[in-house]
Amino acid sequence: MRQLKRVVVTGLGAITPIGNTTEEYWKNLVAGLSGAAPITRFDASKFKTKFACEVKGFKPEDYFDRKEARKLDLFSQYGIASSVQAFENAGLKNFSFNPDRSGVIWGSGIGGIDTFLEECTNFVKGDGTPRFNPFFIPKMISDICSGHISIRFGFRGPNFTTCSACASSTNALIDSFNYIRLGMADIFITGGSEAASNPAGAGGFNAMHALSVRNDSPQTASRPFDKDRDGFVLGEGSAALVLEEYEHAIKRGAKIYAEVAGGGMSADAHHITAPHPEGLGALNVMRAALADANMQPTAIDYVNVHGTSTPLGDVAETKAILSVFGDHAYKLNIGSTKSMTGHLLGAAGAIEALACILSVKHDIVPPTINHFTDDPEIDNKLNFTFNKAQQRTVNAALSNTFGFGGHNASVIVKKFIG
Repeated sequence: MRQLKRVVVTGLGAITPIGNTTEEYWKNLVAGLSGAAPITRFDASKFKTKFACEVKGFKPEDYFDRKEARKLDLFSQYGIASSVQAFENAGLKNFSFNPDRSGVIWGSGIGGIDTFLEECTNFVKGDGTPRFNPFFIPKMISDICSGHISIRFGFRGPNFTTCSACASSTNALIDSFNYIRLGMADIFITGGSEAASNPAGAGGFNAMHALSVRNDSPQTASRPFDKDRDGFVLGEGSAALVLEEYEHAIKRGAKIYAEVAGGGMSADAHHITAPHPEGLGALNVMRAALADANMQPTAIDYVNVHGTSTPLGDVAETKAILSVFGDHAYKLNIGSTKSMTGHLLGAAGAIEALACILSVKHDIVPPTINHFTDDPEIDNKLNFTFNKAQQRTVNAALSNTFGFGGHNASVIVKKFIG
């Protein structure tokens, strides 16, 4: 029987609506800072929703020359930038690793929607002559970011992109974890990126009535578990993690942030956009993650919920947590960092796994901001970490991500003990 390897986290990187480094992201999460503001990337005056959680102050020139940047959709720029941070943070820049045992698995639910919209708009506005950018397809396809990352660092191991809507980057993390623990690789850069703050992204989600329309108060619009929640806030950005086989990390003296304990996947098999009303898929995926980690529910201290601030989703996820954790649910800290970052779609799992890693590292649970009114459909005896970060020992944290199509993925990280 194959002996499973231990997998640890040795590098972190982040480009988010509340900070363009891991340190800034974490500081602002703990402070309860909202990244929501009026949309700047296009004229949203005629849209139902006029705000989003956009990345602010990102400087492509810090990571690419001008010619290279023009060949990259924004989702790839964000992904490569966070990966550069993680690679350097892991101390791999001056380490001689085996490139054939180093891989990249990335997550994106949409990919280059900015590029697709721009090229199609230009064609429609033209005279019908097909004048398309030769980089149109390589910029647009959702797998291209993982390819760019592997080229950047010379990683010749497994390389692909997972696409499962808002569960995409959690699936990428779990796949990377599995390759390493099965002994098939030493190092992975994994995570996810998304950049859908454009007319197609905002208009499409508006048409579904999925987005908050609280235009008079963008910073309080994302209010998970609040009675008056009215939809999610569109976010964008990226997070990257370096996962590494434990012995490999120890031999090179790497700094270890946390250990990946297990992951689970499930499907609702219910509806293309609505969650199962009893949270069945969410229940199954959390149980699968716990079983994979060989952990009892009582071992978990913090659940970073999917918590999008939608009327149906928040209720269903709460039911699932109560079913999985029983009485221990009341001893958990539960939190939705989407209340601050908005919903990063395919990149949500990556930045939320990063939040869990830092929570385990620092023994702080970030808040769920914007709670004003209890919802009678939700058990408010649960500790949703409303409005203020809480200090507590966090030995293990579970992160949930659920996507359109009924895709569910959960991952567990725990304190590293050598």
